[in-house]
Amino acid sequence: MKLVFASNNQNKIVEIKLLLPPTIEILSLEDIGCFEEIPETANTIEGNAQLKANYVTQKYGFDCFADDSGLEIESLNGEPGVHSARYAGQQKNEEDNINKVLDKLAKNPNRKAQFKTIIALNLNGTQLLFSGTVSGEITTERHGNQGFGYDPIFKADGMNRTFAELSITEKGAISHRGKATKLLIDFLLNQ
Repeated sequence: MKLVFASNNQNKIVEIKLLLPPTIEILSLEDIGCFEEIPETANTIEGNAQLKANYVTQKYGFDCFADDSGLEIESLNGEPGVHSARYAGQQKNEEDNINKVLDKLAKNPNRKAQFKTIIALNLNGTQLLFSGTVSGEITTERHGNQGFGYDPIFKADGMNRTFAELSITEKGAISHRGKATKLLIDFLLNQ
């Protein structure tokens, strides 16, 4: 089975490929000749995943899946949420985003947070959504150099290391994206 993964984020592509069985091959946007930036203008994580999947299906005619993820911090009323990639501005700079979170939480004892991923699958004219979350907390400083995004400041419940201190395989086993991808894979293998 071949599916397009509607993403240009190489980190996400690597994470997803490691989770997929050999019977499912994914094509990147580049593989299908899609070089434009797909608009993420929805006001929810679910909406952005749907927008990206629908864009590829409608414009290129492929069955595909797309994900959108966000970090939701309890004491910040769910921020950065759907704006996670652009939290500190349109430049989408990970360091700036982390600095903004750490600054906003500087004197806040409530550091509870969760990562959430929604995968929208467009297959044979039907759209399905798969969700994964992982609860944890925001650390007071960066730790580790693996992963991407907010990984250096997110520690999952029950872990003594941040996502950025885990190998890609360890992270995939417990992460929000890993959980949503496992649901996607289970569905695809039963088709």
